[in-house]
Amino acid sequence: MLNYFILIRTISNRARRALGPSLGRTPGAIPFWLACTAISLLIMPVRAQQHEEKNTPVVVQPGAPGQATRNLPPSTRAVLPPRSKKDIEFMQMMIIHHAQAVEMTDLIEMRTQNKEIRLLGARISQSQSDEMAFMRSWLQARGQAIAPTVKEGSAGHMHQEHSPSHETLMPGMLSAKQLEALKTARDADFDRLFLAGMIQHHEGALAMVKELFETPGAGQDAELFNFATDVDSGQRAEIKIMQNMLSEKP
Repeated sequence: MLNYFILIRTISNRARRALGPSLGRTPGAIPFWLACTAISLLIMPVRAQQHEEKNTPVVVQPGAPGQATRNLPPSTRAVLPPRSKKDIEFMQMMIIHHAQAVEMTDLIEMRTQNKEIRLLGARISQSQSDEMAFMRSWLQARGQAIAPTVKEGSAGHMHQEHSPSHETLMPGMLSAKQLEALKTARDADFDRLFLAGMIQHHEGALAMVKELFETPGAGQDAELFNFATDVDSGQRAEIKIMQNMLSEKP
């Protein structure tokens, strides 16, 4: 505070000497407010600079174990982790895999009145449709094609263009013959085929997740890792539910 008073008095003295004669007054008659105005004009840029520094975002890079964090320049931008070919393939193929599960659930409404099957089908359809949307976004964010052998269906779902290569590449996929049997079945027969087929389908997805994590360098992307582990835990839980439902069938 003392420094401010000294600075004000210095500027006041200079202002009296410089401006007093031009105003037709003696130097001592220069009002004190003139000096205050001058000092405020000097302080304002300093305060503006302090405000700007206060609002500048701080980018912190965590250090490795045992090392300190580092403050990075505000211009630093996030960079996606290096892409793994297996990561891309996993997401592309899992979209096709999920699409067949959704296709199976679409058959429920016209073929069975079983409330448990209907509730299960609705849950599978919703969760796997949401996951397909996530996988599409993940691929697009990385400049990757969703899949060269997938097309958008009329109902907004991704449908498989059936080919033997897809059935060979992806474990658990129902064959064309299995799908046809499911489409022609009704009531209890449909329920049994649906549960058996969806268990097979889910087990195939678990095998795909296992293969992903066993591939060197794959599954390191944080979003993909969380997604794949959620698929694994969620489908394991649904397999147990379907196995119990199937065991109760006569």
